Amino acid sequence: MSAKDVNAALVRYQSARIKFSQTVAELVKHPRNIEAMVQSYSSSMELLRPLLLDAEPTVQQNAAIALGRLASYNEQVAEKIVMSEILPQLVTSLNCESKYYKRSAAFVLRSVAKHSPVLAQAVVDSGAVEALVECLGQFDTAVKESSAWALSNIAKHNSELAQSIVDQDAVPILLLCMKEPELSLKKVAANALSNICSHNGDLAQSVIDAEGVGDLVVMKQACTCLGHIAKHSVELAEHVVEAEIFPRIFSLLREEDIVVKKNAMICIKEIVKHTPDMASMLVNTGGLPILLEYIMQVDDDSKLPAILTLGFVAAFADTLAMSVIKSKSVVVLGSILSNPSHSDHIKATSAWTLGQVGKHSADHAKSVVNANILLKLLDCFMSPRSTDDLKLKSKRSLKQIIQKCHHLDALTPFIQPKTPESILSYTVKQYSKVLPNDNESKRKFAESGCLTRILTIKSDDEDIQESIKIITQCYSDELVKYYTPDYDRELIKKIDESIL
Repeated sequence: MSAKDVNAALVRYQSARIKFSQTVAELVKHPRNIEAMVQSYSSSMELLRPLLLDAEPTVQQNAAIALGRLASYNEQVAEKIVMSEILPQLVTSLNCESKYYKRSAAFVLRSVAKHSPVLAQAVVDSGAVEALVECLGQFDTAVKESSAWALSNIAKHNSELAQSIVDQDAVPILLLCMKEPELSLKKVAANALSNICSHNGDLAQSVIDAEGVGDLVVMKQACTCLGHIAKHSVELAEHVVEAEIFPRIFSLLREEDIVVKKNAMICIKEIVKHTPDMASMLVNTGGLPILLEYIMQVDDDSKLPAILTLGFVAAFADTLAMSVIKSKSVVVLGSILSNPSHSDHIKATSAWTLGQVGKHSADHAKSVVNANILLKLLDCFMSPRSTDDLKLKSKRSLKQIIQKCHHLDALTPFIQPKTPESILSYTVKQYSKVLPNDNESKRKFAESGCLTRILTIKSDDEDIQESIKIITQCYSDELVKYYTPDYDRELIKKIDESIL
């Protein structure tokens, strides 16, 4: 055999390897082909594994891509890749010169790590974190992005895995990635930082220690990360506030991208929930009208953090609750309660928020009552289609508002036998508090027929009985008799008897 024949054989062998690796990588793009590959997985693994060490870079890259797509398909395949001890081989490959192979190797690692904490721990145990952090410093943007994505998939599972990334000094480098011009890299780096911060305050502190909050505040991709930092404690939230996030973040609530808007809203919620001072900062920087605009523009799921934020603000103090009222939020929340297109989850949150608004004083309760909120809450409570959570929150809010309500005309519809006993109890008790000290209300109460309705109520509830007793004691015996149901018949009967 001549040298020419040998070279031809080697060229054919190389071409066959390239074609095979390309074909497999292309086939596993489609789930239907992956199923077939999984069924014959043991033989396929034996064929792909040695190609990771092939002398031809194209073959290496295609083999890694194929394995990454297989690992991404489901957890069982990813487990087999781990058991085949391929991970250390991939980690070693991250130190090679080829930027294309580095991307592919990081792709396999991220595909394995995404499924479960156990698989992510296997990636960490293979020494991948240190190698991936090294790749973050590479010049090639795609290598940085693929490495950051792998780190993000490791960090998302639990605090121990996230700590292993922090221990390799990944946070400062991820923050540098956030400053890169490529949008996709910014998003992946922000997601990695967010996953690190999400678990506990110590991990969130690592971003603050890297002096990253000031830079993150000006980046719309970083809202999730800032929210995860702020949620853990007042101190961490203060770091975010000190970076002058208000009112800068409000502009993001008007972005076209719904994900950016929602993440910004969640970040605001995580800050505001901590203290009255932080809630006041939101109010004083003009945030409430923008929140209301946001609620009216977005769909159900995206409304939730904004409605919760209004509730947190209102709960802290009567002055803050009055600011919520002045922003016209009560009317908007009331429309959510009465709109059948909204989910019960959103209605329940709106009901809770209205309770926080109305619970402070008679003036607050009156503002809520004037928007016809009580009847809407009662409808939610009594509807057989309402979830238990919606019924519970509606009941609690009714109690909070009724207990502060001095606008007794608004409570009139509740004085009837068909009103649920629990709501009737709150209503009658509130009348028993107000009537003894308000002569005008006593007159209206009798003239409107409420006294007659009260006297028709038959209940075994001791609180209701006691409240009815207090109410009747506000009137003379003759007047009570006059308003007693069927008194006119008894009177006519007595007249007839006297004539006879």
